[in-house]
Amino acid sequence: MKTDRTEYTIYFAGPLFDHKDLIGNALLAEAIREMSDGKYRCILPQDLEQFTDRAVDIRNQDLSYVMQCDLSIFNFDGTELDSGTVVEFMYAKTLDIPALIIRSDFRGSGDQQKDGDQWNLMASFYPRTRVLNFHAMEWYGATRSDLSKDHDVFDEARIFYMRVARQVIRELDAVMLDIPLLSYEDGQAYETYRWAVKFPGGGLDETKIISEIKGIILSKKSKGLLS
Repeated sequence: MKTDRTEYTIYFAGPLFDHKDLIGNALLAEAIREMSDGKYRCILPQDLEQFTDRAVDIRNQDLSYVMQCDLSIFNFDGTELDSGTVVEFMYAKTLDIPALIIRSDFRGSGDQQKDGDQWNLMASFYPRTRVLNFHAMEWYGATRSDLSKDHDVFDEARIFYMRVARQVIRELDAVMLDIPLLSYEDGQAYETYRWAVKFPGGGLDETKIISEIKGIILSKKSKGLLS
């Protein structure tokens, strides 16, 4: 029986401004890779090598990786969403990239109704987007209770993140089945991607990403991510 060994890259967007963000992002990314047996490989902005401290170059590099990746994950924790993450989310949606939003923050927030998403309504209701909500404190407590009293904190972290990764993979598998909005055959995808390197300005259309658009689109088409 032939096994599908298609691999998918994921742009993993979220805050990366303190040690908890940095190590949490890295642990979850590795758990996703391991749990999926290499099917899903996360690209962490915090790991991208920066050759300059110019803000526009950093922005352009991140946007180019959003475009190149097959899928995307967005960390929507916090009483206020990280503004850079929201911009990357909207950029991914412009490109019809399948997306998973993760929220583990149990605090109420946003301007939606009680049963709505816990963030501003303008960041909700987009196609090819799944939401994974879980109560981080409850999952943390459950993880601790399942371990012996003399457990190692690193074992605790591994079990916790593997549990999260299992749910993430389930949602990623599901969102890839959503019908694409962009079509490869009629040139719609190419024109949309070409526009996406022009409208941000700041020289994004002068970077090497402009020459890679056709290859990016063909790769996504071969993986069934474009119609």
